[in-house]
Amino acid sequence: MKIQEHAYVAIDYSLSLDSGEVVDHSEPGEPLGFVIGFGQIVSGLEQKLKGMEQGQSAKITVEMEEGYGERQQDLYREIPREYFPGDARIEADMVFQVNGPQGVARFRVDSVTDKMVVADFNHPLAGERLHFQVTVQQVREARPEDMQQCGPQGCGSCSGECGSH
Repeated sequence: MKIQEHAYVAIDYSLSLDSGEVVDHSEPGEPLGFVIGFGQIVSGLEQKLKGMEQGQSAKITVEMEEGYGERQQDLYREIPREYFPGDARIEADMVFQVNGPQGVARFRVDSVTDKMVVADFNHPLAGERLHFQVTVQQVREARPEDMQQCGPQGCGSCSGECGSH
């Protein structure tokens, strides 16, 4: 069976950036499983996997527009330093997690002053070209339980289409 819309796919993968730095990979014997067409992986990778079959390997490059998009200035927020614990050590590039109206959000500290923390809510891979080395381990018809997996943004990343828990 070839990879097509609504097929369940399991891949071994390695993800690197233009610099060559490997930023993510599947563990041996634990391929990443997802259903094509439900937003569980970045759209550029999903589209380029279509037509592949079990056992095939490929190097796939996903441009930022088809990955996590460009970095957006409107996703930078100034947060008063007083909102953080007084004894907390806060430095640039630290990552924090907050509970908000749409659930859990993560941000990277862009800069810090005595009074303000500039938080960057962009996805960590926004603005990056993504280089995947993939091997298709399995392709089959999707089952209802396959729709309950989490996507690249965590559970619920598919806006409820995948029946996330």
